[in-house]
Amino acid sequence: MTSPHTVFFLNGPNANLYGLDKSGTYGNESFQSIGERCHAHAATLGLQLEFRQSNHEGQIVDWIQEARQAAQGVVINAAGLTYSSIPILDALLAYDGPIIEVHMSNIWKREPFRHHSYVSKAATGVIAGLGPLGYELALTAVATLIREGSAK
Repeated sequence: MTSPHTVFFLNGPNANLYGLDKSGTYGNESFQSIGERCHAHAATLGLQLEFRQSNHEGQIVDWIQEARQAAQGVVINAAGLTYSSIPILDALLAYDGPIIEVHMSNIWKREPFRHHSYVSKAATGVIAGLGPLGYELALTAVATLIREGSAK
């Protein structure tokens, strides 16, 4: 029996506040509940999931660098750092496996500054605007790409 593939699912600043946003932009499901859904879905896909969140850019860069040795795929919602972080972009460009960028909201229907993503330059694919379902679809996509041997 082969061991499960490891996927790092990295979440950026304020993602831990999902479900608490009064504007409703990110829905009413808590970050913890979304993480539980992702773990359950990953298990059905045969993935070992590392579901992480940090409000600190350097921590996310460290995790991406760790993924170079420890993960066969990366799913990332860099949140607000999507639009500003060249260090996250550089770390992702140094990663050889598939990368799926995911956003809870449709970033192209929001403020103009959200229409440019540094993460997209390194991503294999992008899923946006589907809320927690997008998180599950991102896991399905990365699992498929890993099995097919697809990288960037």
